Amino acid sequence: MNKIITAIALLFVTFTSFPCTNLLVGKKASIDGSTLISYAADSYALYGELYHWPAQQYGPGEMLKVYEWDSGKYMGEIPQVLQTYNVIGNMNEHQLAIGETTFGGRSELSDSTGIMDYGSLIYITLQRASNAREAITIMTDLVKEHGYYSSGESFSIADPNEVWVMEMIGKGPGKRGAVWVAIRIPDDCVSAHANQSRIQQFPLNDPDNCIYSSDVISFAREKGYFNGTDADFSFAKAYAPLDFGALRYCEARVWSFFNKINKDMAKYVTYAQGKTTDPMPLYIKPDRKLSAQDIQEMMRDHYEGTELDWRFDVGAGPFNSPYRWSPLSFEVDSVEYCNERPIATQQTGFSFVAQMRSWLPNEIGGILWFGIDDAAQTVYYPFYCGHIETPLEMSVGNGDLLTFSWTSAFWIHNWVSNMVYTRYSDMSIDMKKVQSKLEEQFRIAQPDVEKEAAILHEQSPSQSVHYLTQYTNNLVKEGVAEWKKLGEYLMVKYVDGVIKREEDGQFKRNPYGEPASPLRPGYSNEYYKKIVDQTGDKYKVHPIK
Repeated sequence: MNKIITAIALLFVTFTSFPCTNLLVGKKASIDGSTLISYAADSYALYGELYHWPAQQYGPGEMLKVYEWDSGKYMGEIPQVLQTYNVIGNMNEHQLAIGETTFGGRSELSDSTGIMDYGSLIYITLQRASNAREAITIMTDLVKEHGYYSSGESFSIADPNEVWVMEMIGKGPGKRGAVWVAIRIPDDCVSAHANQSRIQQFPLNDPDNCIYSSDVISFAREKGYFNGTDADFSFAKAYAPLDFGALRYCEARVWSFFNKINKDMAKYVTYAQGKTTDPMPLYIKPDRKLSAQDIQEMMRDHYEGTELDWRFDVGAGPFNSPYRWSPLSFEVDSVEYCNERPIATQQTGFSFVAQMRSWLPNEIGGILWFGIDDAAQTVYYPFYCGHIETPLEMSVGNGDLLTFSWTSAFWIHNWVSNMVYTRYSDMSIDMKKVQSKLEEQFRIAQPDVEKEAAILHEQSPSQSVHYLTQYTNNLVKEGVAEWKKLGEYLMVKYVDGVIKREEDGQFKRNPYGEPASPLRPGYSNEYYKKIVDQTGDKYKVHPIK
């Protein structure tokens, strides 16, 4: 296991600002009674792959070496437990799933002497905890005993029955531990977080639904962050005060999700735009119940159809791209401007929608719908939580950020995505056809696959696990091959800025068997008008006298 942690950690360097988005759904807010959480791991320095830690037994006194997830830096070692659980990605064999977003918060509270960074907290806890409440206890005990190395962090922690948000920040150099608050999301509600602390006031005497460190308020008083009554204390205001970026880059993503599922959330658009500071609620009741597939689609959001939609200004180029290259802000004539930061973004390494179902055996009930690269252009494959063999296409070590591999899902998807970015309005249509076809196949096959798995489970749970593992690995193999064919198709269809003609699903040829003359559509009239507005008569065709 230590070798796996080392291999993973060495592939990372420090995350850029404002990565990651989590969406959370309680079991009575979902269509079928599932609990759901999603996570997009966004970083230009993150190689998309699927991690796996098999269940193992250890002897008394064994130690676990800890490496910072982002950078691979050796942090120290902690006592190992006697038994660990199987973990695939961010879900373990008990249907426990954990995601995160970094909010940073007050920089003076980072502790460089701590051992536990946020990534290690997630993956070590998944190997040790069997439910959400136990995970909260383990995570907070680990930082209390070994110190918290990272900056402010929001965690999504869910099992088949409960969904929690926990926010944590350190106490500064040399002060071991962290201050934190964990709130259970009501079963009939949804929540989200996206790199900004979202817990405001919280109940002080409701341990069934709210747990917090004993000094979370007194420490804020000690540091001068708060001087009101305990009942008025806001974790977010004390430890992560708002600025424009926290609103426009971060809370805007939460607003976009809320706005899609609750008509009353439209009034918070000025908050999302960074114009007002009256905060949105931590959780809301949706106007309709949501499925895992609904959450997959919401992870693909670019603010389409809202006031933050940016597909139709000059920055979108001639093909209405909902993407801009980094950085998030730029300066013109000493005035700072921003790019939007939607949920779906080009720098995603991997994303998932974790689905936990209490009425099924764990091996069948927990599904990590997992995709690599930009969530808008990924394919979400169903990895059941007992999964024991990572497919080659997503395995650690199959390529890296500096090594292209034609058998790597990361590189195949990035190859296709970077074509789509150049001619988004046209190529995204072709991409979505293949994406929808594959994901619809998974959805249609799911009942029969799980019925067979249930029969095998009655004979032996291990047979069920092996069956589901091979089922998903075959989907990945076939799906990545199909995505490669998509890339070949896009290259042929759009090479050199023209569009090949098609007929009956085939590229058209002339009566003599040669390729038909391609279409040369150029750009839209709207884009040509923008060129004329900027250049005047520079390109005007004049008669020759």
